[in-house]
Amino acid sequence: MTDAVADPAADAADPPPYFRAHVFVCCNRRPDGHRRGSCAARGSEALRDYMKARAKELGLKGVRINQAGCLDRCEFGPTLVIYPEGVWYSPKTRDDVDAILQAHLVEGGRARHLMLTEQDVLPPKS
Repeated sequence: MTDAVADPAADAADPPPYFRAHVFVCCNRRPDGHRRGSCAARGSEALRDYMKARAKELGLKGVRINQAGCLDRCEFGPTLVIYPEGVWYSPKTRDDVDAILQAHLVEGGRARHLMLTEQDVLPPKS
């Protein structure tokens, strides 16, 4: 009789994700007049609160909506990122939040008109 050989890859496998989607909403606040601005000054805290309430109303299971510190895309704020996909959005209104929830978290697609892409970068510092 031979002993079973353990599969080292099976031991190294990641555990299943705790959430199917994790949304980080930047709520960083800089002093008024800061050259980069801040997401909180542009209303991200109210949008985060609305998003949390709407996700609950929609019964989205396995979705966590969190406040985040600076996500370093201040000039495009308010900003949020959804993992595990790593898709970035810039919602400005409650309607934008509804569009993101519906397209990304209900339907599994994207709210493309609200996405930040590789083209949304800051000009080089002079």
